[in-house]
Amino acid sequence: MSFLGDVARWLTDGDSWDGRSGIAHRLVEHARYSAAAVVTAFAIAAPVASWIGHKRRFGTLGMNIANIGQTLPTFAVLVLVVQAVGIGEAPLVGPLALFLALTLLAVPPIFTNVYTGFAGVDDAYRDAARGMGMTEQQQLLRAELPIAMPLVATGVRIAVVQVIATATIGAYAGAGGLGRFIIDGFALQDNPQVFGGALLVAAVAILSDRLLVSAERRLGAWPRTRARLGFRRSG
Repeated sequence: MSFLGDVARWLTDGDSWDGRSGIAHRLVEHARYSAAAVVTAFAIAAPVASWIGHKRRFGTLGMNIANIGQTLPTFAVLVLVVQAVGIGEAPLVGPLALFLALTLLAVPPIFTNVYTGFAGVDDAYRDAARGMGMTEQQQLLRAELPIAMPLVATGVRIAVVQVIATATIGAYAGAGGLGRFIIDGFALQDNPQVFGGALLVAAVAILSDRLLVSAERRLGAWPRTRARLGFRRSG
């Protein structure tokens, strides 16, 4: 019970929250690393996956290429980038290595779900869109995107949770984030800090997952209504 009390004291101590090494600053760093990786992965994967899904071609090839990010261990990518550039440049290399590793991790779930969402659109919607004279871009955005959106959101949610949980390894390469509490805690043999840091990572990941699940449920009622509106605007 005393150990849990020590953890609670560390989490509630004002000194633990203040400064550039405090919880508040580390939370912002963690969120920044995670958001940058997910946004970049989405910008890379979503356009390609949606177009391949729309065309229903090269899906297997595309997913095999995208899944390289899951085949490569994230920690191995982090170490390789740091070693290739040089550990002496760690203040700059650490965040960059973490960004690349997390982006590779986030691409597969986004690509797979976006592709599946667009490839699974019923032919009736495609035929109706073509019959109304929509261009391929209009078909993609007005007829197919609303139907695919729930799966797109699922892919983003999976990527976000994976990235938040994995971003802790950035501390090994000199990056910031919540992983610093775990690494520094081990170095100082400060078990309450180690446990508190791990608890913060788990809490952020779970909270993000719950918020995104709620968003997915809201999107569940959106597809068909949005698709109908798209058809009306083109009519």
